[in-house]
Amino acid sequence: MTLAPVDATETERLLLIVEDDEAFARTLGRSFERRGYRVRLAASLEEASARLQEGPAPAYAVVDLKLQGDASGLACVQMLHQHHPGMLIVVLTGFASIATAVEAIKLGACHYLAKPSNTDDIEAAFDHVAGSTEIELTNRATSIKTLEWERIHEILAETGFNISETARRLGMHRRTLARKLEKQRVK
Repeated sequence: MTLAPVDATETERLLLIVEDDEAFARTLGRSFERRGYRVRLAASLEEASARLQEGPAPAYAVVDLKLQGDASGLACVQMLHQHHPGMLIVVLTGFASIATAVEAIKLGACHYLAKPSNTDDIEAAFDHVAGSTEIELTNRATSIKTLEWERIHEILAETGFNISETARRLGMHRRTLARKLEKQRVK
């Protein structure tokens, strides 16, 4: 399935970056501006929604998976895709898991990248929206920590990112789950 970008007249190089790390968002925005994109920045789901009302819909979006507070970038992906299904959306995350990658794609993202990713990686993801059978399969066993991380994110997605309900379903204390979510994924 190939996605066509939004109307290529006014929005051909319009990019929305939804990232709550201000320094990273500004740096990424400047990098894309040097490549000829017009950039809008948002730090939350609410700001992203407001940016969509400011003019033509962006053809491209970069969305961080974990936004301010307990907000999920997946909700932002869903909102952006509903606003314009042809928008090419790349999800960036420092908390990559199979469960969140699958959900991001189901909700309308065209690609999912683990941080650190740079402008080249993101632009390549915009250009590579169709699947490929040429991807090399790895034979590396999955670690217990990775399996735990993926299970946590699977349940998080099922519960709409409700921390208390996720902790209840996993049979762990809410604070324990919160601590696990704050840590970077170990490879």
